[in-house]
Amino acid sequence: MSTSLSRVELRVRGYHLDGYRHVNNARYLEFMEEGRWAFFDDHPRLMSELHQSGHAFVVVNLNIDYCAAAGHGDDLYVLTGMVDVGERSALCHHRIYRSDGVLIAQADLTFVLLDMKANKAVEIDGELKETLGRLVVTKEQFAA
Repeated sequence: MSTSLSRVELRVRGYHLDGYRHVNNARYLEFMEEGRWAFFDDHPRLMSELHQSGHAFVVVNLNIDYCAAAGHGDDLYVLTGMVDVGERSALCHHRIYRSDGVLIAQADLTFVLLDMKANKAVEIDGELKETLGRLVVTKEQFAA
């Protein structure tokens, strides 16, 4: 696995389930957020650059494909990485697998760089763009 990808593992608990005894669709958002936090934990320089510059990443779009159901007691892992960095936005990709390698869900999340003082999106450039650019991987690298 690429060092630009982050991996976080979790077990499906009863409170993750819906009335059909599958993981509730909204819980996948939380699982993916765990993946993003793990990604930032794995790349502390990125977070340091953001905080020092007074910027934050803000989600503006999320597209999820639900591929298979996960149930109580399933062990899952979430892979998270950057797949594209543009002028004004970047694309983060997530894949959630069950421990047997079955793809449960995948998503593309678009974020912008927010200037916290001005409260507006700004261009991704300079050192931050270079740092993000070094972390870009292809979706093929997410294969189980």
